[in-house]
Amino acid sequence: MYLLRRQSQKPTPEDDSAQKDAKVKELRAALGPLSGRNLKYCTDGCLRRYLEARSWNLDKAKKMLEETLRWRATYKPEETRWHEIAHEGETGKVSRATFHDRLGRSVLILRPAKQNTNSPEDNIRHLVYLIENGILNLPEGQEQMSWLVDFTGFSINTNVTVKTARDIINILQNHYPERLAVAFLYNPPRIFQAFWKAVKYFLDPKTFQKVKFVYPKGKESVELMKTFFDVENLPSELGGQATLKYDHEEFSRMMAEDDVKTAKFWGFDEKPCHITNGHSEAEVAPEPLPVSPAAS
Repeated sequence: MYLLRRQSQKPTPEDDSAQKDAKVKELRAALGPLSGRNLKYCTDGCLRRYLEARSWNLDKAKKMLEETLRWRATYKPEETRWHEIAHEGETGKVSRATFHDRLGRSVLILRPAKQNTNSPEDNIRHLVYLIENGILNLPEGQEQMSWLVDFTGFSINTNVTVKTARDIINILQNHYPERLAVAFLYNPPRIFQAFWKAVKYFLDPKTFQKVKFVYPKGKESVELMKTFFDVENLPSELGGQATLKYDHEEFSRMMAEDDVKTAKFWGFDEKPCHITNGHSEAEVAPEPLPVSPAAS
């Protein structure tokens, strides 16, 4: 006679998906009624990202999302227009690439050596604007973007302060959870190591795992980068075959066009901007949505 042991059944992918769908519904119910921009922001995909960032703990995800809604109500990232921060982008220190990664995700290129201003607030608002722009340009079905950090010409004098870096990390982790797919730091010099030691402790474990150091002579790291990007698209500074030439006037024109898309998405009444020497001037200022006190 054989004793039959019951083996514990492992949850199937379908079961796991159903459980996560139920968590999304629970989080939506826990948030209560939403209106205005809060309602626009809190899509099912958004709720999933906050749950994922908090390991599907409902209470922690709810707290995190509510803090983001308060931050967005004050910071109003969807209202920033290119002409307000175009001066920060004159050197191309942060820009959205004209190519996508292999999964079709938006790509932000950061070039620390091109730092051109001393205002931490404007530096951060410029980056937040481009994060929002990268999200705006994600194809359907994609939630994340990739970052490429080019250290060509880097010196400690052109780097942002540790405090500014910490503030940027906090915004990225707390208010844009699960938006970063990967960040490749290409060929950082030795002098960057001290700065990295100071800021890496601000990264949560999930974000830390997404940061990849790539060195031209490091075959394994180069091959990893190639799994994300086509070398024909990558600039030569990043080990690719393309030429990276930042044209501020052309980029400003593209951002001004995207500002119209942003306004349409959020429900603003806005017309295209004039572009003059790389700077854009809004024809009509955005008209705020009527929102409840709790809405952002």
